[in-house]
Amino acid sequence: MMVPGANPMQYLQQAAAYQQQAAALAGRGPYGQHGQQPQQVSNQARLANVTLKSLPFYEHHGALLQPSSLLAKGTGRFQEAQFTFVLTVQQANDIASNRDIRATTKVNYLHQVQLRFCPLDTTKEQGDEFPPSICVQVNGKMCPLPNPIPTNKPNVEPKRPPKPIDLTPLCKLSPTLPNTVNVKWAADQGKGWVIAIYLVEKLTSEQLLERLVQKGTRQSEFTRELIKKKLNDEGDEIATTNLKVTVACPLGKMRMSNPCRPTTCDHLQCFDASLFLQMNERKPTWQCPVCDSPALYQNLMVDGYFQEVIKAKELPEEENEIILNQDGSWHPVPKDDSEEVKKEEKKDENSAMVDLSDDEGGSSGAVAAAPAVASAPTEIECIDIE
Repeated sequence: MMVPGANPMQYLQQAAAYQQQAAALAGRGPYGQHGQQPQQVSNQARLANVTLKSLPFYEHHGALLQPSSLLAKGTGRFQEAQFTFVLTVQQANDIASNRDIRATTKVNYLHQVQLRFCPLDTTKEQGDEFPPSICVQVNGKMCPLPNPIPTNKPNVEPKRPPKPIDLTPLCKLSPTLPNTVNVKWAADQGKGWVIAIYLVEKLTSEQLLERLVQKGTRQSEFTRELIKKKLNDEGDEIATTNLKVTVACPLGKMRMSNPCRPTTCDHLQCFDASLFLQMNERKPTWQCPVCDSPALYQNLMVDGYFQEVIKAKELPEEENEIILNQDGSWHPVPKDDSEEVKKEEKKDENSAMVDLSDDEGGSSGAVAAAPAVASAPTEIECIDIE
């Protein structure tokens, strides 16, 4: 902590000099790629050639501890490893000066020290996953982890929800003080684990939407050609001359403002980018709401064709359905057709109401007639007995 009245430049110079000494002693670079003393690295951790999946709501600003293997020592089931990292002057300043203290007494850091675990598998990108019986301490304090999800399977340990952990509240935000992370876990036969610590910036759905829009839109000509291909496909046994689609989002059932879909999907139906990002901000699934295929953020693009449709004066505000033609053009659903559909729907509702009343009457009549039906066999039985 800087003493009041002290020269801030002198303080920063001293802090930087101390950090260089600490980096030299720890045998690591300025961003803390190796998080331990040299003798500890050889015994406890080894850099792992593992790539973790990117998290759209966290912008990567550097690695404080590169992905490293959690190595078991001995044959014991429960293992322990320790890692150390030191923040640079710039990193400590970024974290301390970017805090969100609105509408809550809890301080939310926009720049965070993020802890991640994943399986040791170099064949593909890995998602977050906690080792069994995991326990983490940061600077001697217990780190809160997501509660395990209960399971009904016998002899199966409940797993924690896969997500990164924010270590910032437990860290020493100083370039002169090292941070120690102690990890305890249960060794799993045939399965290795990886730990990594990053400096990240927390993003919001609004920021991701802004970046998505700035990335540009998919040209309307692309979608127009896709429409032609789908409606002129000679391989289809049933010829389709037009196709009815909606400009209402399948998630919110309201007209889209930013129609988008992943470049990995081949369907025409779009969904609203803003609503999709808000839902994934609360619970990240990144799944296409139209076909349930993966809809990764980096593959999302705003569709220029449907954006033009939404802004077109030819489309009434109260109408969300349009007709796509074989030549790639579109037109609103004819009023006669739409009114006829509404009449049919109303007719169906009325008939359904009549049916319900008939059922009620029928059921009450059946109840009333039941004694008469029951009395006839009773009378016959009396005659037979005599």
